[in-house]
Amino acid sequence: MSIISYENLKKIMFKFEPETAHKIAGFGLKAIGSCPPLFNYMVKENFVDKEILRQKIFGEVFYNPIGLAAGFDKDADFIKAMPPLGFGFTEVGTVTPRPQPGNPKPRLFRLIEDESIQNAMGFNNKGSYYMIQNLKKNRFFRFPVGINIGKNKTTSEREAIEDYEKLFKAFKDYGTYIVINISSPNTPGLRDLQNEAFIKEVFRVGKSITTKPILLKIAPDMEAKDAVDICKVAVDAKADGIIATNTTIDYSLTPKAKDFGGISGELLKEKSFKLFDAIASELFGETVLISVGGISDANEAYRRIKAGASLVQIYTALIYKGPSLVGEINRELIKLIRKDGYSSIYEVIGANRDS
Repeated sequence: MSIISYENLKKIMFKFEPETAHKIAGFGLKAIGSCPPLFNYMVKENFVDKEILRQKIFGEVFYNPIGLAAGFDKDADFIKAMPPLGFGFTEVGTVTPRPQPGNPKPRLFRLIEDESIQNAMGFNNKGSYYMIQNLKKNRFFRFPVGINIGKNKTTSEREAIEDYEKLFKAFKDYGTYIVINISSPNTPGLRDLQNEAFIKEVFRVGKSITTKPILLKIAPDMEAKDAVDICKVAVDAKADGIIATNTTIDYSLTPKAKDFGGISGELLKEKSFKLFDAIASELFGETVLISVGGISDANEAYRRIKAGASLVQIYTALIYKGPSLVGEINRELIKLIRKDGYSSIYEVIGANRDS
């Protein structure tokens, strides 16, 4: 039994500015990863290891389908804390070739009544060299890790391909998969790279450098047809998967929104699902699909999986619901799978798609 409930802890954490709270949480995660008794206790409490949830994807075993989305562990500092939180995989980054401080503060805001977050962080990270040192430390820690890569803010659109080339070279031997991030709203001009010519070129470059699976992460703010077309271009260019979606700049979702940055959490849920569903209607069975955006419970995770997602990711829900959330989702997923008469998650993936 917890000494302090997460609801009480959250009241304390929410008294701090969001970035300060994030740093405090980071210290806690490092402590979990470096303290074997605490690590083992939390794994026992939160990590669900059942055959019914296991999948082999990209040549690696994913013990459950719930991952941490990119943006929380920007520098790969917390990989060892992921199994204690119950995650089946994690995605680190977004990492850029050179370190950068990100956008001016304040740049992270809680939308508490909406259980959402608005961020304008701007790829703040310590750069590719720092992340590689962390990945080297975790080289023998068998856990699926995606690496989310993006261009530096000061790199022009014309030179953007050079940043991605540097990152492919830097990470060609690390992680389970690499994600091309051209969908964050917080780096000027980045979303303009969501075009056919750039996508073809970035996958051509990536595939010439690494044998690691390469995925594309897209924004939720395109028209469904445009998103599907872009994803088809990526798959034709040998993309190994699609991640949908990043944060939204649809500020009409709440009157409390700032007029900058991207919104994640409950406000994004339906917008993200609709776009994912449109993509899955065209590409399910052709590539690995990962759904992210507003997922906060097992029912929503199950809906995404039945729509065609092999994996799902969460981030904002963890802030609002706490460290036991992932274990709760996985245990409930098992119940939902069995209730529907399935014996494995493989049978559930895409069950709602037309045969």
